[in-house]
Amino acid sequence: MSNDAATAEAEGTAETVAPVPESIPHGLGASLPPADARAKTEGTFPYAADLWAEGLLWAAVLRSPHPHARIVSIDTTHAREMPGVRAVVTHEDVPGTPLHGRGGHADRPVFAADVVRHHGEPLAAVAADHPDTARMAAAAVIVEYEVLDPVTDPEQAFEAEPLHPDGNLIRHIPLRHGDPEAAGEVVVEGLYRIGRQDPAPIGAEAGLAVPRPDGGVELYLASTDPHGDRDIAAACYGLSPEQVKIVVTGVPGATADREDQGFQLPLGLLALKTGCPVKLTATREESFLGHTHRHPTLLRYRHHADAEGRVVKVEAQILLDAGAYADTSSDALAAAVAFACGPYVVPNAFIEGWAVRTNNPPSGHVRGEGAMQVCAAYEAQMDKIAKKLGLDPAEVRLRNVLATGDVLPTGQTVTCPAPVAELLQAVRDFPLPALPKDTPEDEWLLPGGPEGAGEPGAVRRGVGYGIGMVHMLGAEGADEVSTATVKVQNGVATVLCAAVETGQGFTTLARQIVQETLGVDEVHVAPVDTDQPPAGAGCRGRHTWVSGGAVERAAKMVRTQLLQPLAHQFGMSTELLQIADGKITSYDGVLSTTVAEALDGKELWATAQCRPHPTEPLDEAGQGDAFVGMAFCAIRAVVDVDIEIGSVRVVELAVAQDVGRVLNPAQLTARIEAGVTQGVGIALTENLRTPRGLIRHPDLTGYALPTALDTPDIRIVKLVEERDVVAPFGAKAVSAVPVVASPAAVASAVRAATGRPVNRLPIRPQAAVATGT
Repeated sequence: MSNDAATAEAEGTAETVAPVPESIPHGLGASLPPADARAKTEGTFPYAADLWAEGLLWAAVLRSPHPHARIVSIDTTHAREMPGVRAVVTHEDVPGTPLHGRGGHADRPVFAADVVRHHGEPLAAVAADHPDTARMAAAAVIVEYEVLDPVTDPEQAFEAEPLHPDGNLIRHIPLRHGDPEAAGEVVVEGLYRIGRQDPAPIGAEAGLAVPRPDGGVELYLASTDPHGDRDIAAACYGLSPEQVKIVVTGVPGATADREDQGFQLPLGLLALKTGCPVKLTATREESFLGHTHRHPTLLRYRHHADAEGRVVKVEAQILLDAGAYADTSSDALAAAVAFACGPYVVPNAFIEGWAVRTNNPPSGHVRGEGAMQVCAAYEAQMDKIAKKLGLDPAEVRLRNVLATGDVLPTGQTVTCPAPVAELLQAVRDFPLPALPKDTPEDEWLLPGGPEGAGEPGAVRRGVGYGIGMVHMLGAEGADEVSTATVKVQNGVATVLCAAVETGQGFTTLARQIVQETLGVDEVHVAPVDTDQPPAGAGCRGRHTWVSGGAVERAAKMVRTQLLQPLAHQFGMSTELLQIADGKITSYDGVLSTTVAEALDGKELWATAQCRPHPTEPLDEAGQGDAFVGMAFCAIRAVVDVDIEIGSVRVVELAVAQDVGRVLNPAQLTARIEAGVTQGVGIALTENLRTPRGLIRHPDLTGYALPTALDTPDIRIVKLVEERDVVAPFGAKAVSAVPVVASPAAVASAVRAATGRPVNRLPIRPQAAVATGT
């Protein structure tokens, strides 16, 4: 098989879409099914792990067994001499910039050189003619360590010796808003801890590197940010960006940055060194060791409220554990500090936020980063205010909720739709589920299931609320731009855009946009690679907004090209013509023809960009218009808790969400349900334990993801379609904000059932044992 076969395999993951049958509605607002749904369900969809090329070598990466150590020496002699080994690379073989990283921080080495800073850090990589040989050769690399005491407590990082040349403090944001002397009649305080969540991507992290005749390299990866990954790789390889090409292969879902650059970068180095294609498929353990996780967070809060429950002042300290390297910690901290008070009107706020380096595994982008952690804390504070004043928790929240025109603690005015009160009222008023009956056939409804140790008489039901908010797109001056090209030839439309389909539904949306704008049924979305203009990373709802906006603009330009000859012929402007159901008609009915007839062999194309309005960095007081737009969600959780043994079953989650506009009802529902389920994992089961910096049980047996049996009834009780006028189509991102709100709602419900404070996520059984039992 030639090296071209790798390209063919990768291109096979593109959206090669058959014409939509007339019986299936399409265009915006229709539930158009994903084109790859059948292939994925049947197991025929080609993922990165399925790639192959002629003369293929296999790679393995040696990772550190210590979270902190000084490297005395690295001896690769035995590994190089093993039969079948073609290359061994270490930090000495990195020809370009040895440091890389996301979020503007180039602080992470390709291979550790002098110091190991976290468990699993790459030290060397091997290419061999068989995967077992590669693994054995990696294990044969002899590394002499001087083991050092790890710094694993982020509070100790302030006083500890610097773990990195850039120091231990990544960023400090002091937010000052209002009167520091303001005080309320009621004061509540709390200390909260959020654990480390792993994104646990479906499918193996894998990649293939193929050397090019010009001295460059092509990387076939399930990348979510191909241009960003290309630029990092080129700098590390000492090549120009034009010499590195990334082809995006089948992405098996992503809830964070999909790929671990700790194997991406060694993969390309090995291909360049051997002159052969090199493939690496990471084990699940290597994935846990390599990719970034949600920031563990320590939060201290003090809320002041008046006698009516209205918040007067919020004081908070937020400490994010970034792990060994900065990655996107600066962005996560900005979100945490800006949204530390939640979607509530707070006239006075004084927040201190820090992100620090430790010897724990690196933290990075995971859905709702920053916002999720503070939501769990500020919602617990709202419950405490309600309890202290003897008020209904939902009523206390309603007295404080944010609305369009209100001002955030950052000084930014909320100009987008913010129907927070409407969302909360919808979930509060939704009928509660029936209570379980104390009969044998209904025992499975109890916490722990039919074989559980608990007794029905020990079960208490609790109802709680969580209201979350997230920002969309990048923040603090990030240049959010995407480019798209739409071509129409022989009645078939093709979309070229480097927006990666990670399961968020962009390719389906792009098809719907073109179908509605041009009246063309058959739409193809081309495979993504870095020969196309950049579209940015697939996170924070970016591609719905900026990439969807670029596709819409390009399609409208093609629409104008299509209609202009007809408009000129009939002496009218193109605005007086409309396209619907494959037909072009004029306002007065004089003109009526089909899109197919108007195209009649023409080739039309246009390229367009979408760039939202600019933002600005937060200043030294945490003030500034840092965000393009925001989205909101309210969730009511109903839980059953065995108050004797502390087991928890989430019975139902009622969801009301601000979506702007529903573009694909089925897809939107699936995204909300997925986000809520991920939030249940944060609340109850998911915690990557790292005693003394060592990842314990780096597998899906030791790390407990929620299964279908753990997923509660999810009731989407209201979708508020109040269009955001600055967003293309008026739509808002929907995936992240349910992740933010659902853990807080579950914790609130457990609090209501047990009377316990519940100040840690995930909720441990001892925290769910009721007071006095």
